[in-house]
Amino acid sequence: MMTASEVRKSFLDFFNSKQHKVVSSAPMVVKNDPTLMFTNAGMNQFKDIFLGNHPAESPRVTNSQKCLRVSGKHNDLEEVGHDTYHHTMFEMLGNWSFGDYFKKEAIAWGWEYLTDVLKIDKERLYVTVFEGSQEDNVGRDDEAADAWKQWISEERIINGNKKDNFWEMGETGPCGPCSEIHIDLRPDDERAKVDGKSLVNMDHPQVIEIWNLVFIQFNRMANGELVPLPNKHVDTGMGFERLVRVIQGKTSNYDSDVFSPIIQKIAALSGFEYGKSEEVDIAMRVVADHVRTIAFSITDGQLPSNNKAGYVIRRILRRAVRYSYTFLDSKQAFVYKLVDVLIATMGDAYPELEAQKTLIEKVIKEEEESFLRTLSTGISMLDKIIAETKANEYVVVGGAVAFELYDTFGFPLDLTELILKENGLVVNRKEFEEEMNKQKERARNASAIETDDWVVLQQDDHEEFIGYDYLETEVFITRYRKIKQKNKELYQLVFNITPFYAESGGQVGDTGFIQKGDEKVAIIDTKKENNLIVHIARQLPSELNGAFKAVVNEEARQNTANNHTATHLMHEALREVLGEHVEQKGSLVHPDYLRFDFSHFQKVTEDEIAQVEALVNQRIRQNMALEEMREIPHAKALEMGAMALFGEKYGDLVRAIKFGSSVELCGGTHVKATGQMGFFKIIAESSIAAGIRRIEALTGVKAEEFINQQFSLMKELGEMFKNPANLKKNVENLMNENSKLSSQAEAMRKNIMAIEKRDLIDSAVDTLGIKIIATRVKPMLANSLKDLAFQIKQEMDDVVAVLGADVNGKPQLAILVSDNLVKERGLNAGAIVREAAKKMQGGGGGQPFFATAGGKNLDGLDVAVEEAVAIIKNQLEN
Repeated sequence: MMTASEVRKSFLDFFNSKQHKVVSSAPMVVKNDPTLMFTNAGMNQFKDIFLGNHPAESPRVTNSQKCLRVSGKHNDLEEVGHDTYHHTMFEMLGNWSFGDYFKKEAIAWGWEYLTDVLKIDKERLYVTVFEGSQEDNVGRDDEAADAWKQWISEERIINGNKKDNFWEMGETGPCGPCSEIHIDLRPDDERAKVDGKSLVNMDHPQVIEIWNLVFIQFNRMANGELVPLPNKHVDTGMGFERLVRVIQGKTSNYDSDVFSPIIQKIAALSGFEYGKSEEVDIAMRVVADHVRTIAFSITDGQLPSNNKAGYVIRRILRRAVRYSYTFLDSKQAFVYKLVDVLIATMGDAYPELEAQKTLIEKVIKEEEESFLRTLSTGISMLDKIIAETKANEYVVVGGAVAFELYDTFGFPLDLTELILKENGLVVNRKEFEEEMNKQKERARNASAIETDDWVVLQQDDHEEFIGYDYLETEVFITRYRKIKQKNKELYQLVFNITPFYAESGGQVGDTGFIQKGDEKVAIIDTKKENNLIVHIARQLPSELNGAFKAVVNEEARQNTANNHTATHLMHEALREVLGEHVEQKGSLVHPDYLRFDFSHFQKVTEDEIAQVEALVNQRIRQNMALEEMREIPHAKALEMGAMALFGEKYGDLVRAIKFGSSVELCGGTHVKATGQMGFFKIIAESSIAAGIRRIEALTGVKAEEFINQQFSLMKELGEMFKNPANLKKNVENLMNENSKLSSQAEAMRKNIMAIEKRDLIDSAVDTLGIKIIATRVKPMLANSLKDLAFQIKQEMDDVVAVLGADVNGKPQLAILVSDNLVKERGLNAGAIVREAAKKMQGGGGGQPFFATAGGKNLDGLDVAVEEAVAIIKNQLEN
C-alpha cells in the first residue's frame, strides 16, 4: 500500500514524465491579492497567466498546492470533523497547460494516472461533462465526452449542470466547462443494489469527486457574454487527502496516514480512544484538521489576531480548543504538542514546517492558554443561559445575550451557536446583528466629527508635498473648514504645496506654524483625508488670502526622522539576532520615542537586546548615508531586496529607503546619514499579543537624557557608600539591612512609572465618547496604582482607568473616573469596583472618582478588569 508521501511523489513524477515542470506550492496565506485572504485553489498562483497579465514561464506545470477554504463561497468549516472528507486546509494536486495541450491529452493522462499508475478499479469510476447552457448559448461539451469515450463506457459519462460542470474565476474573466472524475467506494453488495451513477453529486460520503479537469476556453464579458479565448488552457485539481483515502482503501480521509498519526497522538494525549464515541471522534477529527491549518498559516506568515486573515486563523484555533475542552476533557493547552507528529507526516514535502517549528509551537501554546481562560468564563455563563432558557421551555436564546458574551468576554458567536445547537437551542441571529450594528453606530457617534463645508479660496486640485527636501516654504491656503470634535473647535487648512508630513505609516504628523507679517498660527497636527494633506490649527489667520511662510518644527522633525530611521535599523538587527521570522506588525514613530511591534515567540532576553542595541549603534557610528529611491517600480524595489511589510498596500511606483544593507519600502522621513541619530537605547520590551512583542526605544537627545538620568541616579547611590565600585553588592546588603535607599529607589520607580504612564495613555481606547484604559500594570508598580491613576488624570480628560496589579500574589484593582464623567455620565468608581471585585473573590470601595479593591483569587484579576469595563460600557449605553 502506498503511503501519502509516495502518492504525492507519484503524481508529480507522472506529470514530470509528460514534460510538466514541477513547481513549489505557493504560500497558503495570500499577500499580494486584495481579492483573497488565502489560497483556496491550486490555480491561484497562476491567476495572472489566465488573465493575460503575465506570460507563462513554462507551458506545462504540475504541483501540490496548500489550500485553505473557510470563508466566502468556499466555506467547509461547519462540515469539518462531522463528515469524512471536508477539510479546512487541504492539498490540491494539479497539472496545468497554458495554451499548450487541451481536453484530449488532459483526459487521457488523467485516466492513465488513475488506472495504470495507481491501479484504481475502472468499474468504480464515473465522469461528468458539461450538459450545456441555453442562457449562455453554449452546447454540451461533446469534445470532452468524445475524448472520454476512448477510455470509459458511455453509460458512465454523466451530463452535469452549470453549477457542477462550468468553472468561473469570477463574475468576469476566463472560464470554461469542466469534467469531474468520481469514484464509488461502497462495498460490492451495496453497489449491486444501487447503481453508483445515481449517487454522483448527491453528497453520498462514499461516492465522491476526486479530480476536476477544467477547460478554460471562454472569457466572460461584463455584459455576461462568453467570448472564445485565443489561447485555451487546462487547470486540473485533485484532492490529495481523498486520493490517499482511495489508494489506502479507507472509508474516511481521517483513517488514512495523512491524519491517523495525528489522531493517534491526540488519543494518547487525551486518554480517549478513537472509534468508541461519535462526539469524541468528531472532536479528534476537528483538532487533527485544524492543527494543520494553523501550523501552515503561521509558517506562511499569518499569526492569529483580531483582524482579517489573522482572525480567521484565531477562529479556527479556538474552534479546536473548544472541541478538545468539551469532548476531550482538555483543560490545559495541548494542540501545540501535535506539531511534532505533523512535521513527521508532512515535513518531507514541506520543510518550512521544521524550520519554523519553535515559532509554531510557541504561538499555538500562547493562543490556547489565552482562549482557555476566556472559554472557561464564557462556558460557565452559557451554561446558566442554557439552563434558564430550557427552564422557560424556550428554544431561542436572545441575540442581545449572545452579543454580551461576544462583546464583553470575547466569546465567538459561532462557538455560542455550536454549544446551543448541541443543546437543541438556537441564537436569534437577527437580534445579534442588530446589537452589533448598534455598537458600530455608537462607536461612529462617539468618534464623530462635525464638519462645516469647505471654503474654497483658490482652485488647486494638486497639492504637492515637498517635505522630503524642505522644512519651510511659501504657501497659499487653497481651502479651509471648521470642525467640531468633543466640543472643541478646530480648523483644517489645505495649502497648494506643503513641507508638513501627514500622519501615515506609523509616523506622527508634523507640527509647526504658518506666518504672515507678525501673526503666527500654530499647526498642531497634520493628517491625510481623501488624499488631501490637512493641517490642523486652533484658529484661523486674520487674513486668509495671500502668501504665508509655512515652517515645520525642525527639532521635532529631526527627532522623528531619527526614530523612524532607527526602526529600520532595529528591524534589520532583530532579524539578524532573533531570526528571519521577525516581521514588523506595527509601529509608532514620535519625536520623543519609537515603538516597534514584531512577530516573535518569546521574551527577548537582555543579552539579545544588548546585541540589537550594539548592531544599531554600530551602524549609527558608520554614518551610513541615506540612499533614497523615489518612484521606482515596485518589482524593481523587491529585486533590490526591499522589505515590503505584510498588510501594506503599495502602488506600481514606490519609495525605497536604503541604509547600508537595510532596504525597506517607506514613505516616511529619515536622516540624511545615520550619524545624525547620535545614539540608540532600548528602554522596554514586552508582549502585546500571542507571538507579538513590542520594543520601545529612544534616540539622539532623548536617549542621552535617559542614560544621564540613570548614571546620575547610580552616582548618587554610589556616593552613599565607601566602596562605590561595588555598588550592586552594597545595594543588596543595604536592602537586606532595610536601610535608607527609599528616596533613591523612588526616583527610579518614578522613571519607570513615567514610561508606564505613557504606555497606558497610548493604549487608551475610544469607547462611547470617552477613553478607557484597562490593563494589568507592571509588577514593580503594583503598590503605586493610585499614584499612577492620578498622574493619568492630570494628563487626560474624559478618561476611565481600570488598573489591576499582582501585589505579593494577591489581586489589587483600582478604578479612576474623570470628575466630569461622574457628574455628567453618572459613573461611580466605588460602585463599579465593588461589583467587579467579586470576580476575584474580593471587595472594596471608595469615592465616585477613585476606588480600590483587593481579593483572594489572583486568577480572577483579568476577569475583574473585563467585568469593570463591561459595567462601564453598560452604564454609558443606558
